Amino acid sequence: MSETAEIGMMCCASCGTEEVDGVKLKKCTACKSVRYCSVKCQKDHRAKHKRACKKRAAELRDELLFKQPESSHLGDCPICCLPLAPSIDEKASPMMACCSKIICNGCNIANQIREAKGKLLLKCPYCRHQLPQSQEEAAQIRMKRVEVNDPVAIWRLGVRCRREGDYESAFQHYKKAAELGNADAHYNVSCVYRDGEGVEKDKKKE
Repeated sequence: MSETAEIGMMCCASCGTEEVDGVKLKKCTACKSVRYCSVKCQKDHRAKHKRACKKRAAELRDELLFKQPESSHLGDCPICCLPLAPSIDEKASPMMACCSKIICNGCNIANQIREAKGKLLLKCPYCRHQLPQSQEEAAQIRMKRVEVNDPVAIWRLGVRCRREGDYESAFQHYKKAAELGNADAHYNVSCVYRDGEGVEKDKKKE
């Protein structure tokens, strides 16, 4: 907002009354760029303000519509480049076993629809590798990613170990993934020290 506009917001756009202890100015609900001391002043000023109000209101709608969402610790989808939604539900942002890329659900579903319509083999929407046909095949592919020190694959392996009750292995995987720069693993290491799962509780390392 310009300096002139800011000064204009300090008084009623119709009668010029300044906001003091006994006078409360209210913004125009559509454009939010002018203020009035009463409903009467707003009605009296409507004819002069109508065109500018509609223009500014449209600009505000466009700003809201096209505003880029704030990115999360997961980063952006490598396909559409929109921020990945932080969620405990892996279906919201599934990780591809073949390349360890986390894809947004929109790109994942769009790829599935395209391949279903074309009667094509299901492939990873990012690296185009054929998707595993079974859980066992997916596990083997993920282990290959772990062997080449993929931090996301190592972190996910830690998550799986924790679910199975193998806290010591989970901690080792979390620690290694954190050393490789995975933000989720850093958080999990903190939780492990907080809860004492596989290690002694240590508040200094939380």
